[in-house]
Amino acid sequence: MRGPASFSLNEEAGLLVDGFDGPPVVMMTYNPPWYEELVESYGFTKAKDLLAYFLADAKPTERVLKLANKLREKYRVTIRTLDKSRFWEEVALVRQVYNEAWLENWGHVPMTEAELMYMAKQLKPVVDPSLVVFAQIDGEIAGFALALPDLNVALKHMNGNLFPFGWAKAFYYSRKITTARIVILGVLPRHRRSGVAELMELELLRNGPAHRITNAEFSWILEDNFMMRAPLEKMGAKVYRTYRMYDVSTAARPSA
Repeated sequence: MRGPASFSLNEEAGLLVDGFDGPPVVMMTYNPPWYEELVESYGFTKAKDLLAYFLADAKPTERVLKLANKLREKYRVTIRTLDKSRFWEEVALVRQVYNEAWLENWGHVPMTEAELMYMAKQLKPVVDPSLVVFAQIDGEIAGFALALPDLNVALKHMNGNLFPFGWAKAFYYSRKITTARIVILGVLPRHRRSGVAELMELELLRNGPAHRITNAEFSWILEDNFMMRAPLEKMGAKVYRTYRMYDVSTAARPSA
């Protein structure tokens, strides 16, 4: 048995084991520190850690911008934002990239069309087209990335109530959101090591300030995915939270 996840690694996953000094972030799990001891006392052991990186004052430097221009020219990469007038066609592209880019990842479960459509319907009202980017090489899709403003900053002030004033509080505090979570970033295997991931990250960082976004959380990333971790660390991002997936054998467990 492996978990926690609801219901697969395509959705929320992992037990928070480090980084409790701060509120939960949109679409990430959160739990008290004592959960770790409780889970491990039952015989669960670590399967894999999922890392969250944080980058404060996420402004690309002149050096990074120059490097980005060289990558664009060398690999003929173009970056564009989401075309909301073609929303469902864009969603189909997302599924194409997602199922191929994550195919070899630990714990990957292919995303069905129905599953993706359901998730897209949930996100459509809150997604900002400038925070969803697609990468193309010679007109062919190469990758995509999605960032969401940390809506938890606003929602927590509602105290679970929309009326009578919860909606007003959420609206007011939504203007104080300064952090976005980069939820998904994937590159097709044949286009890796061509700067596609870095260029998409850069585009999201450049688009953020127009929406008062100055900080970025990149989550989650497998602890052994050094291809993704290295460029983030070069930008100055730091691991600030760790989520853990656990395994336990059910072979010798007595029946209930």
